[in-house]
Amino acid sequence: MTRTPPLLAFTLLFPVVVSAQAPRDFVRQAVQTELAASNLDHTHWLYFEWDRKPEKSVKQWVAEARSVSLERVVERDGQPLPDFQQRQEMSSFINDPGAQNKKRKSGQHDDEQAAELLKILPDAFLWNIEGEKGSLTLLHFRPDPQFHPPDLEARVFAAMEGEMAIDRRQHRIATLKGHLIHDVKIGFGFLGELKAGGTFDVERRELAPTVWEIVETHVHIQGHALIFKTISENEDDVKSHFRQIDRGTSLQDAKSELMQLSPDPAKATRAMLTEH
Repeated sequence: MTRTPPLLAFTLLFPVVVSAQAPRDFVRQAVQTELAASNLDHTHWLYFEWDRKPEKSVKQWVAEARSVSLERVVERDGQPLPDFQQRQEMSSFINDPGAQNKKRKSGQHDDEQAAELLKILPDAFLWNIEGEKGSLTLLHFRPDPQFHPPDLEARVFAAMEGEMAIDRRQHRIATLKGHLIHDVKIGFGFLGELKAGGTFDVERRELAPTVWEIVETHVHIQGHALIFKTISENEDDVKSHFRQIDRGTSLQDAKSELMQLSPDPAKATRAMLTEH
């Protein structure tokens, strides 16, 4: 959910002359644009999601309703769900304020954590401009030894090396890819350790004018905690077939709209195109 603030709007009208701008300042400008735009974006979307983790895999339609997102799971762990179960699960969520509040708080926490990591992006790394590809400026980053991470998440993030692509026209981050270049020890290694070589890959796309959303997230980081427990992060999340919906959509209306869609996103898209 990303809108552009008036203060920064003028900068989106003209390409950045990157050669006249220090790489770190260029990244800082993109981060400021992202943070400000996120605060002002109020768009709501309906989309198809395929989320794969070691312990579970789901394919689902998601609608960003007025209060919280509603999910219609069409396949779980490779097994299609019958329509009555899909309806039952959505109805159960709609009638459970506790579940809605828990999900809302989880989403807020994720958003806040993402914002905090975004804020440290310019200073956590040493940046070099590698070239251009169309409207994108390609940059390489590696850890800045002078940076002191404030928490564990920042420590993991700041141990990455990788590449980032920034759209010069709008100062928006299009891709961010990295890998852990050394082990990250938790509690000096007594509590846990994340292994070097772990990777992350985030892809973003402009869905509407100045509205950018994450469409793919791939995280594969291995480790252990207290010898017995895995603390790995392994997830492949792909979102597609986006369609903007009314920001005032209720959960009940979202359920009705979701159930009208084919479980197959390709068929659902063809049906929507036929209707219009």
